[in-house]
Amino acid sequence: MSRGADLRPAMRLSAFYAAIFLVTGIQLPFWPVWLASRGLTAREIGALLAAAIWVKVLATPAIGAVADRMGNRRLLMGALAAAALVAYAGLLSSGGFWLLVSLNLVALTAQSALMPLGDAVTLAAVRSQGLDYGRIRLWGSVSFILASIAGGAALATSSGERVLPLVLAGSALVLLACLAVPSTRPIKSADRTAGLRIVVRNPGFWVLTLSGSAFQASHQVYYGFGTLYWRSLDLSDTTIGWLWAAGVFAEIFLFWQAGPLLARLGPVRLMALGGAAGILRWSLTASLTWLPFIAALQMLHAFTFGASYIGAVHFLSRAVPSSAAASAQTLYAALCSALGGGLVMGVAGALYSVHGGGAYYFMALLSAAGLAGTAALSRAAASDRRNL
Repeated sequence: MSRGADLRPAMRLSAFYAAIFLVTGIQLPFWPVWLASRGLTAREIGALLAAAIWVKVLATPAIGAVADRMGNRRLLMGALAAAALVAYAGLLSSGGFWLLVSLNLVALTAQSALMPLGDAVTLAAVRSQGLDYGRIRLWGSVSFILASIAGGAALATSSGERVLPLVLAGSALVLLACLAVPSTRPIKSADRTAGLRIVVRNPGFWVLTLSGSAFQASHQVYYGFGTLYWRSLDLSDTTIGWLWAAGVFAEIFLFWQAGPLLARLGPVRLMALGGAAGILRWSLTASLTWLPFIAALQMLHAFTFGASYIGAVHFLSRAVPSSAAASAQTLYAALCSALGGGLVMGVAGALYSVHGGGAYYFMALLSAAGLAGTAALSRAAASDRRNL
């Protein structure tokens, strides 16, 4: 953040990330527990969560296009947060299975669109006011850790019924935070209809999407089966919890230092650093089983996730005009979720069931693919000075 920058926009944007990740930190680990408490089977829970991913893939880019057409992203963010809150409130008394599924899809879809829209608003403030994106975004990671710990403690002596009130309280904070985000300068009406067309016609966007999806996909064995793998190595659940926390703490440190790193390396080299770290991390995770080595490898999460993520959002911010920012961020988020999450997670499950920890070697290959993508991205950037 530049020395003369106004801190108030940074504080309000930090509050947004803290609020949205407060809900995520409760929901991601514990939402299936609440669904099970309502009588859903494991198969029904899996189908519902899978449907939410694919609805998000279809709906999020459309929401981003609406945001660019409206020109008032804060208003749309407030409307989405309110829709999520109302849908979650409806779950308090929902009886039938299909009503429960419908309200879940509304809430999860509205909530998922908030993150890329928030990124678009934040990156606009980064460009216009000299703010530091990493030092704003890190409060989301801090909030996620605190929410996961507090949520686990709250549920330790109770049934899953407590999850929904916690999500409701967090969603109310998200609504307040969305209404408080800084307003962006209005987009000229002539530019509002061009946003999505500008994005899809930009070759650099598609190269970025493939590379970013590979980096995101390289974490799927870790996200889906990391705990099971560590348990197979006879690590205790307490130790495993600290290993997960160590990765997030490393991520927070990277976000804190992202400004100087970005200034020195630029977005593409920052992503390449994440790819190189991924090759090292996942290759060694497949072969090293001594706890100190495992803990040391968790520190690489700062690069495999943090550096690749920061590099991607900054590249995208520089590659498209402000009139297309929301379209670009939401389309990128949706495609990465589909390619990097939805498709690869199924493959990761099949690989882990056959090879156990050896499935991490495939994750190393995905990191290598993402790294190769950054070379193509660098060539695309060289042909378009706006990307640098």
